[in-house]
Amino acid sequence: MKRVLIVGSLALALTAASSVARAENYPADNTGKNVRDRSGNTMTAGDQSEDTGDVKITQQIRKAVVSDDSLSTDAHNVKIITTGGVVTLRGPVANAAEKAKITATAQKIAGVKHVNNQLEVASQ
Repeated sequence: MKRVLIVGSLALALTAASSVARAENYPADNTGKNVRDRSGNTMTAGDQSEDTGDVKITQQIRKAVVSDDSLSTDAHNVKIITTGGVVTLRGPVANAAEKAKITATAQKIAGVKHVNNQLEVASQ
């Protein structure tokens, strides 16, 4: 019984160690984007205005995007940042059609002055 436990524990430890080793061989997918966001030149969620009108615009766009079942999970999770009626859209989407659909959705919301589309079509 002891031998079975020792062999099982050893096999489990080796499996875990090999998984960690494989993960270390690959850089994080978003490392470059994180550097870009820290530069201060890119809108992030922290830049969202606390103005009631801006918050309402962001909420309406988010509600419309999330309720659209034709959009991918990535599209449902795009960043929507509104400041002074200017909406910035950021994040990955599955294809150009999703990018256009989200932009059009944002432009239809009352109070939106301009949409800054920074959505990125995810590479396949």
